Amino acid sequence: MIIFQDLAEGAEATASISEEKTLSVIDLIVNGGTGSIVIIIVLFILLFVALYIYFERIFAIKAASKIDKNFMNQIRDHIMNGKVDAAKLLCAQTDSPVARLTEKGVSRIGKPLDDINTAIENAGTLEVYKLEKNVSVLATVAGAAPMIGFLGTVIGMILAFHEMASSGGQAEMGSLASGIYTAMTTTVAGLVVGIIAYIGYNHLVNRTDKVVHQMEATAVEFLDLLNEPI
Repeated sequence: MIIFQDLAEGAEATASISEEKTLSVIDLIVNGGTGSIVIIIVLFILLFVALYIYFERIFAIKAASKIDKNFMNQIRDHIMNGKVDAAKLLCAQTDSPVARLTEKGVSRIGKPLDDINTAIENAGTLEVYKLEKNVSVLATVAGAAPMIGFLGTVIGMILAFHEMASSGGQAEMGSLASGIYTAMTTTVAGLVVGIIAYIGYNHLVNRTDKVVHQMEATAVEFLDLLNEPI
C-alpha cells in the first residue's frame, strides 16, 4: 500500500509540474502586461484587415479573370460582318476587364488606330487600378507589423532594465517576467502578421499580373483584327 501511495503521489507531482509548465497563448499575452496587450490588439486588428483585403481581392481578381474563350471569336465575327452594335452589346453583357477594354476599342472603330490604341490603354490603366484596389495596404501591413512587434520588444526590454535599475541590479527573475513577456510575445506576433501579409500581397500581385497580361493580349488581338483586310 505504501508503494502504491508513493506512486500516486509521484504521479500527482508530475501532473502538477506538467500543468505548471503548460502556458496557453492567452496566458502568454496577458502575462506580458498592459503594453503587450495593447500592441498585440493592434497587431490582431492589422491581421484582420490584411485577411479581409486578401480574400476580398482574391475573389475580385478571380472573377475578373473569367471570360468566355469564344468571346474574341464572336467579336471578330461581328466586326467582320459590320455588326458593330452587336459587338458593343456583347461587350456590355460581359462583365470583365477584357470586355470593357474591347468595348472601348469597338466604340472607336473608324478612327485612327493610334486613337483606338490610346483609348484602350487609358481604359486598361483604370482596370488595373481597380484590380489593385487596397492591395498596397497589404504591403503596408507587411512592413509595419514587424516594426510594431519590435516596438513592443524595445518597450519590454526597457521595462525589464528599468526594474533591474530600480532594484540596484538585485531584481529577481520573477520581477522581470512582465518586460520579458512583452518583448517576446510582441516580436512573435509582429513577425507572424507581417509574414501572412507579405505572402498575401505577393500572391495578389502575381494574380493581378496574370489578368493584366490577359488584357494586353486581348488588346493586341483586337488591334490586329482591325488591321486585317475585310
